[in-house]
Amino acid sequence: MELIFATNNQGKLRELRQLVGAEFIIRTLKDAGVTEELPEPFDTFEQNAWSKAHYVFQKLGKNCFAEDSGLVVPALNGAPGVFSARYAGTPADDEKNNQKLLAALQGKKDLTAWYQATICLIIEEQAHYFQGRCEGQITLVPHGNSGFGYDPLFIPAGYNQTFGELPAEVKNQLSHRAKAVRQLADFLIAL
Repeated sequence: MELIFATNNQGKLRELRQLVGAEFIIRTLKDAGVTEELPEPFDTFEQNAWSKAHYVFQKLGKNCFAEDSGLVVPALNGAPGVFSARYAGTPADDEKNNQKLLAALQGKKDLTAWYQATICLIIEEQAHYFQGRCEGQITLVPHGNSGFGYDPLFIPAGYNQTFGELPAEVKNQLSHRAKAVRQLADFLIAL
């Protein structure tokens, strides 16, 4: 089955392809000829995932899915949340986002956080949602060069290394995106 993944984020694409294997042909926006920035006008992961998937489905008429995800930090009233990729402004910059997060957490005692992912699949004009969450905490000193985004600062619950240090195989068992993608894959296989 061929699906359009409403992203050009190579980190997300790499993770997704590792998770679903060769059972599905995953095309990116670039592969499908969509070059414009997709709308993310909403305040929830679910609405933004739907907005991106709906846009692509309307434009191409093909089965597609979009993912919206981010880091939620209760001590920062849920920030960066849906603004995770653009937390320090545009264009998106992981290092600047991490620096802004660390600055915002100075003096905070509660460093709990979680990654949240929501996937919206539009298949045969019907929207289906899949969600994943990974609990953990923020470290105030970055560790590791693997992954992307806030991975050098996020320590998943039960571990003492960040996603930036853990091997991809371990991250792909624990991550918010992995949990949502497994639900998506199970749904597609059952069709």
